[in-house]
Amino acid sequence: MTQSNTPAAPPPVFAEPTPLGLLGLAVGCAALLPIAFGQAMTPAAFRTAAIYCLLFGGGCQFLAGMMALVNKNLLGGTLFTTFAFNWIVNWHVLSGLAEGRVPDSHVVLSIDLCFSIIFVVLTFAFGFYSKLLFAFLLDIDVLFGCRILKELTKSQAFAMPIALATVVLGAIALYLAFAILVNTAAGRPVFTVPGPLFKATPPAEGAAPAAH
Repeated sequence: MTQSNTPAAPPPVFAEPTPLGLLGLAVGCAALLPIAFGQAMTPAAFRTAAIYCLLFGGGCQFLAGMMALVNKNLLGGTLFTTFAFNWIVNWHVLSGLAEGRVPDSHVVLSIDLCFSIIFVVLTFAFGFYSKLLFAFLLDIDVLFGCRILKELTKSQAFAMPIALATVVLGAIALYLAFAILVNTAAGRPVFTVPGPLFKATPPAEGAAPAAH
C-alpha cells in the first residue's frame, strides 16, 4: 500500500462551535423583532434588546468565531467574528437610543455599505458549502440592502422588509443549529441540509489542504 505524503489534518481543538453562534444570532434577532415591527419603541425596550444583542448576538458569535478559527475553520470563524462586532454595535446603538442619543446616519450608512460588500462576497463563498448557507447569507445581503435604501430614500417603506428579513435570518439560524445538534445526536439527517450550490475545484495532488 502506498502511503500519502500529505499529513493528516489535526483533530479540532474544540467541539463544533457553529450551533452556539447560530443560536446566539437567533436570540439576538428575536430581541430586535418587537422594535423592528414597531411594537416596542420605548427606552425600556431598547435597553432590554441591547443586553440580548450584547450577550447573545455579540458574545455567542464572538466565542463561536474564536473557536472556529482555532479549529482552522477560516470561513466560519471570519463570518462569526465579524458579525459579532456588528452585534456589539447594535448594543451600543440601542443603549444610546434608550438615553435619547441617536447615531450619526452618515457613519451608519458608510458602514452598512462596507458590510454589504463583505457579505456579498461571503455569500458567494458559502455557496460552495450549502444552498441553505447561501440563502442564509443572501438574507443578510437583503437586510443590509434594505437598510441602505431606507437611509438613502428616507422612506419607511423598507421598514417591513427589514423586519421580515430579520425573521427569516433568525429562522434559518435556528434550523441550521438544530440540524447540526440533532443530526449529530441522532446519527442521521433528521433536519435535511441541502448540498453545495457551487462546485469547488479539487486541490491539486500533493497540495496542502486549504482552511475551510
